[in-house]
Amino acid sequence: MRVLQVAAEVFPLVKTGGLADVLGTLPQALRGCGADLRLLMPGLPPILDAVSHARTVADIAPAFGAARARVLLARMPFSELPVYVVDAPLLYRRAGSPYQDSQGHEWPDNLQRFGLLGWTAAQLAIGALDDDWSPQLLHAHDWHAAMACAYLDAHAASGVASVFTIHNLAYQGLFALDDCALLGLSTRYLSPSALEFHGRLSFMKAGLKFADRITTVSPTYAREIATPEFGAGLEGVIRSRGADVSGILNGIDTAVWNPATDTALAQPYDAQQLRGKAACKAALQRRFELPASADTPLLGVVSRLTPQKGLDLLLAALPDVLRSGSQLVVQGTGDPALEAAWLAASRSHPGSVGVRLGYDEAGAHAVVAGADMVLVPSRFEPCGLTQMYGMRYGTVPVVRRAGGLADTVRDADEDADAGCGFVFAQPSAASLGDAIGRAVSAYRQPQRWTALMRRGMAQDFGWGGPARQYMALYRSLAAGGRRRIGD
Repeated sequence: MRVLQVAAEVFPLVKTGGLADVLGTLPQALRGCGADLRLLMPGLPPILDAVSHARTVADIAPAFGAARARVLLARMPFSELPVYVVDAPLLYRRAGSPYQDSQGHEWPDNLQRFGLLGWTAAQLAIGALDDDWSPQLLHAHDWHAAMACAYLDAHAASGVASVFTIHNLAYQGLFALDDCALLGLSTRYLSPSALEFHGRLSFMKAGLKFADRITTVSPTYAREIATPEFGAGLEGVIRSRGADVSGILNGIDTAVWNPATDTALAQPYDAQQLRGKAACKAALQRRFELPASADTPLLGVVSRLTPQKGLDLLLAALPDVLRSGSQLVVQGTGDPALEAAWLAASRSHPGSVGVRLGYDEAGAHAVVAGADMVLVPSRFEPCGLTQMYGMRYGTVPVVRRAGGLADTVRDADEDADAGCGFVFAQPSAASLGDAIGRAVSAYRQPQRWTALMRRGMAQDFGWGGPARQYMALYRSLAAGGRRRIGD
């Protein structure tokens, strides 16, 4: 089956979150299941610099305010995966993240930048740009690619099916409604039954309304987003799609995240020989300038520092952490107020709390390997990968019961035979502090703790199972499972 996947970031070239990790591994897993798969990505500098064998397949300028724009067909580094790149220098060749400048401000022309990405996807899907290849199915990821579903709807007679995956409903791609003219769509797409959302234009809604099927990155999150608590104002739209919405749990790259072969670690280890983990712990304590102590519980956080991730809850629970006699290391970047608060906490507790701000992939591996516990106290979490990385490395997770965290971590106190972490229900400092206390108590029981570590390491979080589920979904659409126009 020929499949075109569309996204704005891919590991290791461009990464702001878990979306990049998914696009870095899922396509290869799908190819292993028999898919003839290609990517489509914006021509951001790290992508253009890394791809090889690039050749022009179509000139598409002028388009979306870009006087020069073309579609390249190239190969991804390492994997040789075919990738189309929209090379529009005015829109994409700039410093900063895919979505913001270096000061954290949204690019003012994001509507054109990601409108062009979606339009190009639909043009490829209907066979208008590459005479040698066109997909049977288009799979768009998150709001940045969602307009592909609306543009494909405008060419519904093509017969190409579409899947839209929500990685985080909180980020919706909202723009001024008056700017809809820049997208080149008919006025029927301006209505509340289409892209209009409380007086604004919603790219996320384009995927929710016009994709044939909608997936999220975990089964629990698929149910949660149909409720006011987690639906971000779109729960009614999601409920209206009924059985068209489902959840497929993300996997992780078990080759990149493997403690037996990870070159970022002080010493490799595996479930049979855990001695190397003690060396990783000692190295992590040195890295964060904490006293070296094999017996002191070491808690680790690798996260965006945002309220969504519950890092303010952990800050409020810090007295509980300190009373338990534990050390805590935090690596991440995000909200300036939270960054400042965590730096202040590290200065106030220099022997117990260590903080490093910024994105550091090798450092993330060091934290996950060296910590005894990994904390993921998210208020909501579509999937979460950190808890899976933690279990893969024998690092026991402490998580909130939400989204993919609920789908991957069983509480060890509730299920003595299958539990592999500690789960709390309420998004509060007290509930988080209680879970940390239970985890520290278990840590002080060496036999029980070793069993928890090995139970987590035995879990299979690879992409094989999720890839098979996606292929089953693709085949059902190709076999006539598309939503009928007007349904």
